[in-house]
Amino acid sequence: MRRGIAATALAASLALTATACGGEGDDSKADGPVTITWWDTTNATNEAPTYKALVKEFEAANKGIKVKYVNVPFDQAQNKFDTAAGSSGAPDVIRAEVGWTPAFAKKQYLLPLDGTEALAEKDAFQPNLIKQAQYEGKTYGVPLVTDTLALVYNKKLFADAGIDKAPATWDELKKAAATIKSKTGKDGYWGSTAGYYAMPFLFGEGTDMVDVAGKKVTVKSAEAQKAFETWNGLFDGKGLHKADGTADAYAHIQDAFINGEVASIIQGPWEITNFYKGSAFKDKNNLGIATVPAGSAGKAGAPTGGHNLSVYAGSDKAHQEAALKFVKFMTSAKSQESVALKNSTLPTRDDAYTDKVKADPGIAGYQGVLPAAQPRPELPEYSSLFGKLDAELPAIAGGKKTLDKGLTAIETEMAKLLPGFTK
Repeated sequence: MRRGIAATALAASLALTATACGGEGDDSKADGPVTITWWDTTNATNEAPTYKALVKEFEAANKGIKVKYVNVPFDQAQNKFDTAAGSSGAPDVIRAEVGWTPAFAKKQYLLPLDGTEALAEKDAFQPNLIKQAQYEGKTYGVPLVTDTLALVYNKKLFADAGIDKAPATWDELKKAAATIKSKTGKDGYWGSTAGYYAMPFLFGEGTDMVDVAGKKVTVKSAEAQKAFETWNGLFDGKGLHKADGTADAYAHIQDAFINGEVASIIQGPWEITNFYKGSAFKDKNNLGIATVPAGSAGKAGAPTGGHNLSVYAGSDKAHQEAALKFVKFMTSAKSQESVALKNSTLPTRDDAYTDKVKADPGIAGYQGVLPAAQPRPELPEYSSLFGKLDAELPAIAGGKKTLDKGLTAIETEMAKLLPGFTK
């Protein structure tokens, strides 16, 4: 497939206007510092200050490069970059969610990084994270932070109920929830109706929303139906929470957990700092982190998330070279250690898991469950599939639609998004 503006066409890219990087107001001159624009999609309050400090470190060490830092709300960034890259004004570097990589690469918006300075230490990164930064054999991002889902639990509530280890299966979790309710009066487990949080149930049955190799939508396969039956069964019963599908469900679940009203939930490491703010986890060591429970197939699996730094293919050569240097600095072991210590996020390279980093029980706990993380398939439309789940799962969990009708609707909508796939 033609790659468009790629590494082999850098010379041609010099013909592009200097504002290709762009409409962001680049004021660099040919004989002065190169100014690159970086769109950071982290939380502006909790995470961004750490990255701003690293930008200053980078500029101090690289006098010929200036970085125009722009914090873009995560929920707007994908569409904003898609629009900007398709015309002009895209940033030289973007912090992109891992699921965006195939779609942007397919549209030839991203620069292949193989053999560049940005990927000079490629072997230091976890192989599965490099894999999901690739599209059709080329690498379009350098992993900056990673994440996955885990069963997080309140060790004290489990101990008060006489449970000395985390449930290894969904059936064990359901039984534990009932025991915790009987012994402590608190609920044992609250589940989410968001599509992303249903993935461990699918993986636990050895399936996914789609079979990419077979070009088939599998969200209503026998295995998937079993997965969703198990998922739906964890919303009703002793020690469980009835789903209502309200807009504040995420915050409601989170608040209940950190304040000790529920003993366990499925959650990612992006909430580590918020866990510690709750009354239940003033003692950080009370936070238990375990691999998500396994399904009837005997396998436990959770989606791999996180963010890569990618370089815009439409920038000119000078900006791309500066951007590659910046990406290498931001994804170095030293920078990742700094980010982990300040933001409690997970590094993407083993040499960044220093003793200081692993002293945080939250980071150490999530590092322990990373082996169960399952990379996303190389499918540009994959991230969009979650929207189809999000549209139907709350109605199923809330009893407003049967599982069969809900899955049929999801299957139909996914098939529309994936021409050439069968049902």
